[in-house]
Amino acid sequence: TKKPTTPIKRAKIKNEQQTFDEPQNWRTVYERIREYRTTVTAPVDTMGCERLAEDKVPEKVSRFQTLVSLMLSSQTKDTVTSAAVKTLQSSLPGGLTLNSILQVDEKVLDSYIKSVGFHNRKAKYIKDAAVILRDTYNGDIPNTIEGLTSLPGVGPKMGYLALQCAWKINAGIGVDVHVHRISNRLGWCDTANGLPEDTRKQLESWLPKEYWRPVNPLLVGFGQVTCLPRGPKCGECPVSEYCPSAVTAVKKVKKVKKEVTVDPGDHHVKVKLEEDQHD
Repeated sequence: TKKPTTPIKRAKIKNEQQTFDEPQNWRTVYERIREYRTTVTAPVDTMGCERLAEDKVPEKVSRFQTLVSLMLSSQTKDTVTSAAVKTLQSSLPGGLTLNSILQVDEKVLDSYIKSVGFHNRKAKYIKDAAVILRDTYNGDIPNTIEGLTSLPGVGPKMGYLALQCAWKINAGIGVDVHVHRISNRLGWCDTANGLPEDTRKQLESWLPKEYWRPVNPLLVGFGQVTCLPRGPKCGECPVSEYCPSAVTAVKKVKKVKKEVTVDPGDHHVKVKLEEDQHD
C-alpha cells in the first residue's frame, strides 16, 4: 500500500489588500541595487527558472518547461534546479514535454529529479499537473493566477512568475524567501513575521507596476550573494546607509594587563604593562 504524501503547505491567494506607505528613498535604493547587480552576478542570473526552458522548442513546450522548472525550484537552490531540468530535457524520451511526463513512470521521474528538495512529492505533483493540463487546458499551462495555483504544488510565487516568464503577463510580484527577507530588512514592508503573500500585497500597494517583474530577480540575486540570510555582507552593501537593518562592525577597545617577570641579576622585578586589544 502506497503511503499518502504530506502536501507542501502553500499560501492561498486572498482578495484583501494590505497597504503600506511608500518608503522614503526607495527609488534610490532600487537603483543602487540595480547598478550593483550589473557587476555582481548571482546564480539566478544564469540559472533562474525563467532561463531554463530550451530555445528551439514550440512556445507551448517552452511554457511547460518553465512551469516544471518553477515546480522543482521550491526550497531548492538554482544550481540544483538547473541541473535537474537539464537532466529531464536530455533523459526523457522526446525531451521535457507534456507527453513525455505523461508517459514516464513516476518512480523514474523521481529518480531524474532526486537532487531537488522534496523530490518524491514533486514527482507526483508534476505527474498530476500534467494530467490536468492535458484534460483541462488543451496541453498548455493556464494563463491566469487562479488556474495556475489550482495545480498541485503550485503556489502564488510560482504562479505569478509563470505568468510573467511564460505568458508575459504582469499580474503580480513573485515573492520568494529572498524578496520576503530583503523587503523587510529594507523597510519596504512590515511582514517579517508573516507570509510571503503578505509581503506581495504590501509591495504591490505602493511599488509601481513596471517594477513588479524585475524586482524578483533583482532581489533574489542580491540575497544570494550579498544580503544573505545569515551573516549579510553589510560592509559590501551599496545601500547600507539607507537600510534600517544594516549591521556595522564596531571594534571595542579594552585594556589588557600583562605581568612580565624580569630577572636583572639577583633581583626579580615585576613589570606591569597595559596594551590595547581589539575584539
